[in-house]
Amino acid sequence: MNLKDQRVLVVGTGISGIAACELLLAKEAHPILFDGNENLDVSKLYEKAPQLKEIPLVLGTLTQELMEELDLVVLSPGVPTDIPMVLELKAKNLPVWGEIELAYQCGHGRIIGITGTNGKTTTTALTGEILKSYYKDVRVVGNIGIPYTKEALTMTDDTVIAAEISSFQLETVKDFAPEVTGILNITPDHLNRHHTMEAYIEAKESITANQTKDQTCVLNYEDSVLREFGMNLKANVVFFSSKTKLENGYFLEDGVIKKATDGEVQSLVDVEELQLLGNHNYENVMAAMAMTEAFGVPMDHIIDTAKRFTAVEHRIEYVCDRNGVKYYNDSKGTNPDAAIQGIRAMNRKTYLIGGGYDKQSEYDEWIEAFDGKVRKLVLIGQTREKIAQCAKKHGFMDVVLKDSLEEAIDYCYEHAKEGEAVLLSPACASWGMFPNYEERGRIFKEYVRNLKG
Repeated sequence: MNLKDQRVLVVGTGISGIAACELLLAKEAHPILFDGNENLDVSKLYEKAPQLKEIPLVLGTLTQELMEELDLVVLSPGVPTDIPMVLELKAKNLPVWGEIELAYQCGHGRIIGITGTNGKTTTTALTGEILKSYYKDVRVVGNIGIPYTKEALTMTDDTVIAAEISSFQLETVKDFAPEVTGILNITPDHLNRHHTMEAYIEAKESITANQTKDQTCVLNYEDSVLREFGMNLKANVVFFSSKTKLENGYFLEDGVIKKATDGEVQSLVDVEELQLLGNHNYENVMAAMAMTEAFGVPMDHIIDTAKRFTAVEHRIEYVCDRNGVKYYNDSKGTNPDAAIQGIRAMNRKTYLIGGGYDKQSEYDEWIEAFDGKVRKLVLIGQTREKIAQCAKKHGFMDVVLKDSLEEAIDYCYEHAKEGEAVLLSPACASWGMFPNYEERGRIFKEYVRNLKG
């Protein structure tokens, strides 16, 4: 798309906003960077991105005069689409994109787009590794940590892309049309942003909106919302299942991942040959297999890569052993459903560290999933009292409240015995105590590795 001389408002000064401005400058547009925080530390912004000094920076509020001069608005994912400023911009009939749409309009190549409440990062990373085993120019972008906009300029028609797309990013897509999509699951999350479960589901499902009948959507058969959704899609649907033997699709049976085509079954890989642990990860593997095969990767490349692939950082990541106690970092367990998978993966009595920012989640199913594995629930952050009350409501009384992550680790270090585990799997976002889940996980690992033992 030709953006030359277009006046584009970029909202948000984080990693996505910076990358969007850089792309717009390269496309000879005229970006204007905006942040609602009038006390933003501008020196730190320019330290991170000195090239932004050449573009206008507006802090606090937008003037009507500036709004009238705009041709396009690009929102960072953290900016809600229903705040008064954005609604006013939309009312002026300005196109409002996110960084995914901007990159799609400016870039080239073939795309696999992956979303879902949980498992996105692991599945995207594995999908990227499978693609790299067969294609020369592969980019792994999106919510996984590398802005799509940062890579768009160097993409060609031969580039293949694995993109992790969050519900926040999907709210602002328009023409974005991956050749293959995957929706891994949909469970309650980010309801403080989307307000209703229906709106959250609609955002996730919109990843398929522009697909044609010649393209493919991979869905989780065990998710009732997605099973029904798959019945009405234009795209060719491929299901995967961890519980049901399918006539067509990928399924798990007797510890073996299999593929059925019109009832004819082919065994692909025994889960004992995989480096990943847990049923949720076997679902992630099946999804990656289905997407990459639909994308044209031969099955022998897919299976070989799946066998070698190890867990991504911050997702049930083994850290170290201290005095016979194993420590695991599952900082990416930012909602109850993800944290359920974390505790299910444990095969020993566990000291569980949880709590953090309140996304208006409910914790009943998480507590019920403890299943006798949790020795102590050590809680921190804004939600600690709420989770403690929920635990006690379900008869789980072994709850300890601490003021910081370091205090929680110290408690576990003092009390956990040889043969047990300590798991950071918060079931909550990190905000308020840490800038993101990566920093929370990094601090956990660093602190644990410095423990004596």
